[in-house]
Amino acid sequence: MGVKLWLTLAVEALIFLALLFGAAGTIRWPAGWAYIIIFFGGAVWITLLLARHDPALLAERMKSPFQKGQPFWDKILILPMIMAWCGWLVLMGLDAVRFRWSVMPVWLQCAGGALIALSFWMIARVFRENPFLTAVVKIQRERGHRVISTGPYAKVRHPLYAAMLIYLPANALLLGSWYGLAASFVLCGGLVFRTAMEDRELQRGLEGYTEYAARVRYRLIRFVW
Repeated sequence: MGVKLWLTLAVEALIFLALLFGAAGTIRWPAGWAYIIIFFGGAVWITLLLARHDPALLAERMKSPFQKGQPFWDKILILPMIMAWCGWLVLMGLDAVRFRWSVMPVWLQCAGGALIALSFWMIARVFRENPFLTAVVKIQRERGHRVISTGPYAKVRHPLYAAMLIYLPANALLLGSWYGLAASFVLCGGLVFRTAMEDRELQRGLEGYTEYAARVRYRLIRFVW
């Protein structure tokens, strides 16, 4: 699994580099390099944490995005989400560098970098708490799937997605793209939809989740939804 894991990260890095800098038309883009360093620094950090503390979860997250037991709606949703992400990176390269449609102050880009780092800390905290946090929606009966209600799960039912609501706009801020920032809220809308669908799936299939949902009322943002 070790070789496969690092090969996957390397391929992902190459794809990100091609999309961002290919759209920008130049490698002279300090914000783009800062983004790559922060993103993959955070990804490697979380990967090492999982390898040390929960290798079983890491192995689960390395599986195909299309799995047995995964609801049909999630299989349909994943491909458009991946395509939207790739198109979003291209848009920000075109916007911030090639055509310079956007001009964003440096302090705001720095704030975006800080927010990305914060969101990675939040994501790592969620991974440490929930050993069933796979990349696809499914009830993991073979792994003894149970409700997690401690740590961030005592505040909201889907804290990973809550962290992503910070992470997505922060990407566009760091890269200096106002168009990317606007598009990030469209991606957030897709995330909200997946949250609602996943929550429904868990209430239907995971024992004790309905009672947990009655105790922890909010899915993503406390006092809002």
